[in-house]
Amino acid sequence: MSVMVTELYAALRAAGVNETQAAEAARAVLLEARSELATKADVVELRLSTKADLAELKADLLKWVVSLLLAQVGLFSAIVGLMKVFG
Repeated sequence: MSVMVTELYAALRAAGVNETQAAEAARAVLLEARSELATKADVVELRLSTKADLAELKADLLKWVVSLLLAQVGLFSAIVGLMKVFG
């Protein structure tokens, strides 16, 4: 990152910008770039939220599977009952 800032400073100076303005512009670019970087805490927080989302998804899928299984058993029982009545 500092290489980019140094190159920016040098390019501004070569373009005729005075030393103070070139340094301030390069410093502003560096601060903006640092503000957009993810920290270790950001990564840990994202990982924990992802784990929570996966746990919630697992619970939802389990509810659906159990519900559909019960519906299937009920439907099968109804069919068998109708076959006994009409068969």
